[in-house]
Amino acid sequence: MASMNDKDYYAVLGVEKDASPEEIRRAFQQKARKLHPDVNKAPDAEERFKEVSEAYAVLSDADKRKRYDAMRSGSPFAGYDGPTDGQGGSYDPFAGFGGSPFGWGPFGSGFGGASSRRRSRAYNPKAGADVVFELTVDAATAASGTRRGVTYQRYASCDVCHGSGSVQSEHSETCPTCGGSGHITVDTGLFGVMMMTCPECEGTGRVVADPCSACGGTGRTLTASEVVVNVPAGSHDGDEVRVPGMGNAGTNGSSAGDFVCRVCVPEERLTRSQASGFNLIGFAVPFIALGLVTQTLSSMALIVGVCLVAGCVLVARDGVRPRARWWRNGGVALLNGASNGLMIALFLAMMLSCTSGLGRVGYMGPGYYG
Repeated sequence: MASMNDKDYYAVLGVEKDASPEEIRRAFQQKARKLHPDVNKAPDAEERFKEVSEAYAVLSDADKRKRYDAMRSGSPFAGYDGPTDGQGGSYDPFAGFGGSPFGWGPFGSGFGGASSRRRSRAYNPKAGADVVFELTVDAATAASGTRRGVTYQRYASCDVCHGSGSVQSEHSETCPTCGGSGHITVDTGLFGVMMMTCPECEGTGRVVADPCSACGGTGRTLTASEVVVNVPAGSHDGDEVRVPGMGNAGTNGSSAGDFVCRVCVPEERLTRSQASGFNLIGFAVPFIALGLVTQTLSSMALIVGVCLVAGCVLVARDGVRPRARWWRNGGVALLNGASNGLMIALFLAMMLSCTSGLGRVGYMGPGYYG
């Protein structure tokens, strides 16, 4: 059997030596479809399929590809194992590709971004995410209610394939590359046995029979949509109005998310400085209570005074607003600060108790022996 140095993996996949990861992935998909033993009954199909898989396992990984190129060129550093994670293991081999060599994630196939338009056979139905829109209105408008039209971008169900991702076939098929397991095992020789996510189905085990050219097989396309939002009378800052089904469409026919309109009323919202001010005031409250109970308030005057003065200055700097919701938000921020101060106040109370006990022992000692 030929060693890895003798194998031209680029020739096996039919790509140039400077081929991009995407070109390598596409080349492997094309050859894997033709050579898979379940499809190709030629005597050498299985062996050729293994060879193609081995080539892809090496060239799809940035570190392994560099080592392979170095060995082919006769570099003395070919045996270098590359970076590790500092704990005895190696980096995720697909970390350089966002978690997979196929562009998964927020900008990968079927999940948004420009690359979602590429044709992909992966059948990966997932529910669509909500679209959150913040609508800013004044207090009077929120109190009386309003009706607003909103234009926004979202992923809508594809008009060509009606959301399925497939133009003609109604059902997905078992992936011919991995046999439905979602992964393939490749013996790379020098690099050992490697289990990797199947690039044909992207780990789902199912593929779209004939990917739609309009949506790339995902079942959805990026489009502009319009929705009318009815903000009810008596709304306040932070209230939400949902329009079911007007969020992002799901992939391959899955359910769509909602359009969520979040009401923003600046008059009822704390500024960052005001929230910090209420936190400081709340932080001082447990120390005041502790000082009154233990009669040590005078010793805590400095920390209490600083917190109260700084807190009041921060709250008043951006203007106190005479609105019930504003004061309620301030109360929530004050309670958050009080919960933080309570832990430190309890710790101080324990320290004072221990110090007091040691003082009494020290006083009684001389009298006992005297």
